[in-house]
Amino acid sequence: MAAKRGTKTSMKNMEKELLCPVCQEMYKQPLVLPCTHNVCQACAREVLGQQGYIGHGGDPSSEPTSPASTPSTRSPRLSRRTLPKPDRLDRLLKSGFGTYPGRKRGALHPQVIMFPCPACQGDVELGERGLAGLFRNLTLERVVERYRQSVSVGGAILCQLCKPPPLEATKGCTECRATFCNECFKLFHPWGTQKAQHEPTLPTLSFRPKGLMCPDHKEEVTHYCKTCQRLVCQLCRVRRTHSGHKITPVLSAYQALKDKLTKSLTYILGNQDTVQTQICELEETKRASLLQAIEECQQERLARLSAQIQEHRSLLDGSGLVGYAQEVLKETDQPCFVQAAKQLHNRIARATEALQTFRPAASSSFRHCQLDVGREMKLLTELNFLRVPEAPVIDTQRTFAYDQIFLCWRLPPHSPPAWHYTVEFRRTDVPAQPGPTRWQRREEVRGTSALLENPDTGSVYVLRVRGCNKAGYGEYSEDVHLHTPPAPVLHFFLDGRWGASRERLAISKDQRAVRSVPGLPLLLAADRLLTGCHLSVDVVLGDVAVTQGRSYWACAVDPASYLVKVGVGLESKLQESFQGAPDVISPRYDPDSGHDSGAEDATVEASPPFAFLTIGMGKILLGSGASAGAGLTGRDGPAASCTVPLPPRLGICLDYERGRVSFLDAVSFRGLLECPLDCSGPVCPAFCFIGGGAVQLQEPVGTKPERKVTIGGFAKLD
Repeated sequence: MAAKRGTKTSMKNMEKELLCPVCQEMYKQPLVLPCTHNVCQACAREVLGQQGYIGHGGDPSSEPTSPASTPSTRSPRLSRRTLPKPDRLDRLLKSGFGTYPGRKRGALHPQVIMFPCPACQGDVELGERGLAGLFRNLTLERVVERYRQSVSVGGAILCQLCKPPPLEATKGCTECRATFCNECFKLFHPWGTQKAQHEPTLPTLSFRPKGLMCPDHKEEVTHYCKTCQRLVCQLCRVRRTHSGHKITPVLSAYQALKDKLTKSLTYILGNQDTVQTQICELEETKRASLLQAIEECQQERLARLSAQIQEHRSLLDGSGLVGYAQEVLKETDQPCFVQAAKQLHNRIARATEALQTFRPAASSSFRHCQLDVGREMKLLTELNFLRVPEAPVIDTQRTFAYDQIFLCWRLPPHSPPAWHYTVEFRRTDVPAQPGPTRWQRREEVRGTSALLENPDTGSVYVLRVRGCNKAGYGEYSEDVHLHTPPAPVLHFFLDGRWGASRERLAISKDQRAVRSVPGLPLLLAADRLLTGCHLSVDVVLGDVAVTQGRSYWACAVDPASYLVKVGVGLESKLQESFQGAPDVISPRYDPDSGHDSGAEDATVEASPPFAFLTIGMGKILLGSGASAGAGLTGRDGPAASCTVPLPPRLGICLDYERGRVSFLDAVSFRGLLECPLDCSGPVCPAFCFIGGGAVQLQEPVGTKPERKVTIGGFAKLD
């Protein structure tokens, strides 16, 4: 009995949390604004109407007409709405709001609907769809309903269809959105009709959808976008709006938010004596201030102290904010809980910080008062409690591994600033050691990027970041896994001194990019093609030759290139093949692939001096075997070949001792082709062009002007 009485007291004390800031009545069908505050749906429409927006008060969850939707049962707010004056409507239509004759929908400058939030006094953007793009706060509706039942006299819900005097309701119908007594339920659900299939429910004062639906696609929400901090459905996930965002199942978001909210609430409930002591201290300070302050300063201090007392009273067990949080924790619908707990957790966190860093909002002493304190008072009123930074978001588009690891991140919107960051990483492909996972750490990294030097080749690293400020350390970012190249990176520049038709090759000033410019010579060659002449081949080589060990490099090929060959070859053979005439006159000419007539008759075929991967029109041509990639011209017919899409970057790995060269997808390090290669002499990178094309060498990470973090200098961390 005592527990039941305490529950009723808790429900009564939190009435302030359940009042709409517009009508100051209990919420009815509350909508969640982008600023995380709530407002009744009818009140939101009224506010938009007063602002002059026409046709943007769409109901995010339209309700079917019910037998009980008579004028006597409608909200009293509807009668209080005031429409804009005709002259204001005319000005709004001329300025671009709404639709009118001569203006097409979906114009070049779509209307941006701004909503003045009555809680935070700020203008929030609703987008083009207005209220139709907002979620209903179903959890808040359930809390309001439980509150009404706990404080109502008798607690009986009456039938909405009975003639006066109405009987007590025994059933409810979600489809009809009304409550019935037994006789009325049978009357409005006659046997043999479609309404007879309606499932009866317990009587209620508020009917809600069975689950939280996406306002854009009317599908049930199943995931939570951490980047947008918004619930999304399956269709939202595949749209460009959330491309590259961090999206997690709603179950994970539900558990994480529930754990955070429970932990903060447990701390507050465990410090009730501290809260009561602070309230007493504030009461004493308020009384002392009343005796000494002048009238103007007195009123100001009273308001500040009263607000602080009210805030602390809401932290008492069963009161205000705490009572509302306890009711929200009873929510079992996971999407609805995530929606309500996200905004509630921020308030609980601020209340926790206020409890930990308690200080009266005003003092009884006036020794510090001066004649003009306007500027200082403005600064004091704008002070906010400092919170720890939120978990950083690692930019996966800019984070990659090459000769070094380049890590880039950012803080989420509205996160407190970070003074510095801690970068941690470890290898995942090493045997697990007994005990906890051991990370390597670097403290006090400034900026939002870092270089990790000297990574092990052919390894997988997992990295994470967290921020720090005066309030302490924030949470870690999500782990990011990176593959390092399979061999040490070879640094070289492009050398255009060798090859044919060098006037058609345009090499950049930094000698890391080359473009084949097909001008008049190529047009003439194409004309001679009708008489049996072969097109010319433009070649550019790397200025470094490999004579031992394993080497790796990467490049990007323009997807619009007509025909490009990327690979390696013996330096002597490459120079010998391409120092001749720019055009080849024989229609049967085949560039040297390392197989002369004697080698072809031999039992054991020698390794070719060239190994190239053929790219054209955004595709890679792969032969049926390793030899298909050898030489400048493949010998397999089209039936023995296949094509794969061109990745953003290509990787080439040369094993000089084994005489093998591998072509990889430089993003995922997936193997594309492996070929034999004659390594009897110096081997250098080579790039061949037939027609227009472009190649860009991947720039070493070490040339970026970022903060360097030496891996060998990290301290071990348990």
